[in-house]
Amino acid sequence: MSVVTRRDEQAARTRERIVEAAVDAFAERGFRGASTRDIASRAGANQGLITYHFRTKDELWRAAADRIFGMLRTSLIARLASSETEDPRERAREQIREYVRYAAAHPELFRMMIEEGKDGGERMQWLVDTHVRPMYDEFVRSADLGDGGFDSSLLPHFHYVLAGASSLIFAVAPECRRLTGLDPETEAAVETHAEVVARLLVP
Repeated sequence: MSVVTRRDEQAARTRERIVEAAVDAFAERGFRGASTRDIASRAGANQGLITYHFRTKDELWRAAADRIFGMLRTSLIARLASSETEDPRERAREQIREYVRYAAAHPELFRMMIEEGKDGGERMQWLVDTHVRPMYDEFVRSADLGDGGFDSSLLPHFHYVLAGASSLIFAVAPECRRLTGLDPETEAAVETHAEVVARLLVP
């Protein structure tokens, strides 16, 4: 392996660590609260490497969003590809269960959406147009579950019920443990929650 190849691989690994750390930092503190110094510390990297890989903090934030949403799409596509059922309602339940599992493994997704969704600024608009709208449009196209479909006027409500029901318990896991005694991060709790949400939304 050449020296150049090793350097390229090392640079790629460093960039990946920075993006992973950025996802966590932006989810916890929002764009304004997260500092590049903190992100560098989380990544175990020199702060100068952030400016080497990313021209601006906004560019780093977009790379973090690309990562978390890209992983979600990959997860959902894999679930569809592995599905063996022909029943459209059960296929919808499988997708919901997979979404819940992803939300449990990556509560930073919901936290980032809440953080940016309450602001009407450029980042929110980019996030919706780049990642959320394509998924929402796919959700709308697949909303006919074989029984005449949904009232289209209810689709926005259904979308946000799905997002909240799937994600909130994991985004506020410490509160859930304090309030109910249930640890929602255990595998059994995740699977129970996935089944509850799937059966609630697609009876």
